Amino acid sequence: MTRRSVYFLSDHTGLTAESLGQPLLAQFQNSDFKQVTVPFIRSEEKARNVAHKIDQRAEQDGVRPIVFVTIANLAIREILLQCNALKIDFFGAFINILEQELGPSSIHNRPRFHRQADSAAYSKRMDAINFALDHDDGSVIRHYDQADVIVVGVSRVGKTPTCLYLALQFGIYTANYPLVEDDLVVERLPEVLLPYRNKLFGLSIDARRLASIRWERRPHSHYASDEQCRREVLLANRFFQAQNLHHLDVTAISIEEIAAAIMDVTRLKRRFF
Repeated sequence: MTRRSVYFLSDHTGLTAESLGQPLLAQFQNSDFKQVTVPFIRSEEKARNVAHKIDQRAEQDGVRPIVFVTIANLAIREILLQCNALKIDFFGAFINILEQELGPSSIHNRPRFHRQADSAAYSKRMDAINFALDHDDGSVIRHYDQADVIVVGVSRVGKTPTCLYLALQFGIYTANYPLVEDDLVVERLPEVLLPYRNKLFGLSIDARRLASIRWERRPHSHYASDEQCRREVLLANRFFQAQNLHHLDVTAISIEEIAAAIMDVTRLKRRFF
């Protein structure tokens, strides 16, 4: 297995560079990548310092690093692209094509995140996150009529992170409700959920995976035992079928994929871009 240093360089948080670069790296399973994210490269001085460190890393490793760049400013980007590395310039690769199509040259400036023009979108994001936090794990049910989706499932199946991701990325108002064994045995919706049947979305999981997750939280407990997890998963799957609820097995998929599947099945729309 070969080891390579990888840099994600950005004039903002670096999340875009990571989200574009990491799926590409995942295609090369025989390589071991040491990943470094350098955000907020907004001056030529910082760009020169970063380029110098990459050159040093290339000399130490004996092989050039891989660098993913999402920087709008042309002068800063040019400094970074002089480093001794395999450079993948996402911004530069596509801006020329867009300029040819759209006519006027771009401003070559970083995206205007959280400026006045984006305040409405930012408020929608924060409102959705607060709603998800307030309606986590069935703690508050009186505002379920305002929820876009109510995620249901057994304990530790991934309801909370799914709801928070939907709120953060899409501005979706989410609540989640834990299905306990008493609910599952009778195969009947809890009364509190009856008015909102069309908003329910179930999450399921492999019993062994569930036991592993619960073991980290409560080791040596009946709650985390293989037998209890198998029973709850079986009952939950029967419950989803009996109630004819949309549901998804989340055993081997990421939070991003779970959220995308929920958005697709429910036909919900993102509240901001």
